[in-house]
Amino acid sequence: MKQEKQNSSAAVPIMDAEAIRRALRRIAHEIIEGNPAPDKVVLAGIPSRGVEIAQRVAAFIREIEEIDIETGIIDVAMHRDDVGMRPELPVVHASKLPAPLEERTVIIVDDVLFTGRTARAAMDAINSFGRPTRIQLAVLIDRGHRELPIRPDYVGKNLPTATRQQIQVRLQETDNEADAVWLERQG
Repeated sequence: MKQEKQNSSAAVPIMDAEAIRRALRRIAHEIIEGNPAPDKVVLAGIPSRGVEIAQRVAAFIREIEEIDIETGIIDVAMHRDDVGMRPELPVVHASKLPAPLEERTVIIVDDVLFTGRTARAAMDAINSFGRPTRIQLAVLIDRGHRELPIRPDYVGKNLPTATRQQIQVRLQETDNEADAVWLERQG
């Protein structure tokens, strides 16, 4: 008798809403500690979840230090090195960064760091707005598998994965679902 093949993909919960909140609060503390002039910091979120994460981190910094950190949006769609290789053109969002960037630290914020190519594209996009003093990187999840020599400065959770696995970050504001991080195991 032949057994039925089980579902080859199953999602495993990695972080719930409270774990995400704690990770982002910790990142906010680390940003404050790592930047002696937090008023010179800009949190630039990569659409779409990076934007929401940047806003949440800024709110934690406001709560902790009672200062307002500027946030912005940095779209990477036209700065990616695979634009011509994709079957469809990428969706382009408007980038909005406070000016000037000179004498400021821009922290790129994203949900998941994988190969490093999105972070590289974000650095290219930022340079089209000006030349900040420093660029740093904050991510909720670092899953490894870098193709470029890029390392995050602030990490919510290190989660080594297989290349065939997927990380799904869901946030209430962007996905209309409860905050959660899932690991999809491909079998």
